[in-house]
Amino acid sequence: MRYVRNCWYVVAWGTDLEPEKPLAVSVLGERIVIWQAADGNLSALEDRCVHRLAPLSLGRCEGANLRCMYHGFLYSRNGQVIEIPGQEHVAETARVKSYPVILRHSWIWVWMGDEKAADPSLIPPAVGYDNSDFILGHGQLDYAAEARLINDNLLDFSHLTYVHANSFGAGEDFANSQPDITRLERGIRFQRWTIGQPGPRATGPDDTTDNFMTYDFLLPGVLLMQSGSFDVGTAERLAFAPPDFEDAKSGVTFTSQAVTPLTEKTSRYFFSWGPRRDHGDEKMRDALMQLADVAFGEDKAIIEAQQRVIDDTPHPQILPTAHDRGIIFFNRLVERLCREEQNAAEAAE
Repeated sequence: MRYVRNCWYVVAWGTDLEPEKPLAVSVLGERIVIWQAADGNLSALEDRCVHRLAPLSLGRCEGANLRCMYHGFLYSRNGQVIEIPGQEHVAETARVKSYPVILRHSWIWVWMGDEKAADPSLIPPAVGYDNSDFILGHGQLDYAAEARLINDNLLDFSHLTYVHANSFGAGEDFANSQPDITRLERGIRFQRWTIGQPGPRATGPDDTTDNFMTYDFLLPGVLLMQSGSFDVGTAERLAFAPPDFEDAKSGVTFTSQAVTPLTEKTSRYFFSWGPRRDHGDEKMRDALMQLADVAFGEDKAIIEAQQRVIDDTPHPQILPTAHDRGIIFFNRLVERLCREEQNAAEAAE
């Protein structure tokens, strides 16, 4: 599976980066070092010194620059070597690749494609844990599986009935129904009503609500979901159109999730989840994060097992179902944009 490069990839939480302390990350098999200078500016370079290929992430920050701590090469934030101890002349070719990097929505994002095409407006509108409208917990998981398999999982929620029978407990009706799917310019939108279900704070079997879930799955692999509970009859009254979350009875939550391919068959899954401030508190956030620990562990177990089967299958083939529409639409979008990037690269040669 190919991945679109002209995208912003999540590489770390903002809290992972300490001022003037280099951080090593990997995206699409490329080693990258990120650091924050004393003035707060972020920089990202190829994590490989041009001299003896030592990792620059073991280096030392010096103002806006980064010094390799093997033989002392000093790099500017654009990747150019600007000082070599014991040598006056520094060749223009003594440089490493630099990457556009931004801290936004509590995540550090790196642009993996054409630097001239890096557009901050293409960063998906996630909700960071510093957003005062929500009370969010956050975490991450590393997978021994390719990112595509995690993306496919998030593009087909029918697995909630089975993989998460002991956590989310969606019930068989969930897998037997289809969400509304809309194609977006850089992703897919899913929307779904479930009628007469127990709310998140139900006090008994008769305490039911109409629940609405909507999420966008955007390039390169970012899920942004909001859900809430409404009075029974709301879905019918709205003719199953999307509601205004301001009218929700309870349980308005938001989750931001991001899937980053580290290497061909390893990935990192970032997530945050919690209630809107007027719909919950820290206790509710902690309960949701405990649920997430169980549920996302269930995903990890089945997906890593799936990867092992794929690796042991000479010519793996899948049998698509009606629930694969979102997966098919998204993967076609990825393939189209990859072809466009390849054609642009060949035209520039």
